[in-house]
Amino acid sequence: MHPPPAGYGEGEWHHVPPPPPHPPAPTSGTAVASLVFGVLGLVGSWCLFGVPSIIAIILGHVATSKTKRGLRPGHGLAVAGLILGYIVVVPALIVTLIIIASSDASSLAGWVNAVLSWLDSMLN
Repeated sequence: MHPPPAGYGEGEWHHVPPPPPHPPAPTSGTAVASLVFGVLGLVGSWCLFGVPSIIAIILGHVATSKTKRGLRPGHGLAVAGLILGYIVVVPALIVTLIIIASSDASSLAGWVNAVLSWLDSMLN
């Protein structure tokens, strides 16, 4: 039989390896969904009437409240979903308010023509 290693005598504490670390908590699914809907809203906002962006904002606020306390990772994803959602919704609200404020159909048509001609000049 081999002799015990040095420092391995009676009455001494033996080196016990620390327990393995807990696996990290999974990323918040709400935060991921907020980011996905934010990107979808940014890409197809006019075709989808801004609905994905509104969903991204709602899910982003829910996810930030869950991830802010550090219970689950994904706070940055939730904030990114919020930003992408607001990038689409805020200008859409401003345009909607302008259209409502100019209730005259001729001024609305003039405004739409001005915007379209500006876009045409930017693309050409």
